[in-house]
Amino acid sequence: MLILEVKDGEVIDKVLKKYKRKFEKAGILKELRRRKAFTKPSVSRRTEVLKAVYKEDMYGNKND
Repeated sequence: MLILEVKDGEVIDKVLKKYKRKFEKAGILKELRRRKAFTKPSVSRRTEVLKAVYKEDMYGNKND
C-alpha cells in the first residue's frame, strides 16, 4: 500500500507525479505481470544466464 504525504495547498498534478514515481519505484506493476503467468525455474535461470552472457560480450573484458 502506497502512502503519500500531501501538504496543504499542494497542486494535484504534483501529487499525482509523486504517486506515479513512487508506484514505479515500488515495482507493483512489474510484480503483477510476473505473477500473471507461471515460468518454470529452469526457464527463468536460463534467461538469467543468457542475459549475463550478453552483458559479458557487450561490456566485459575490453583488454583485447
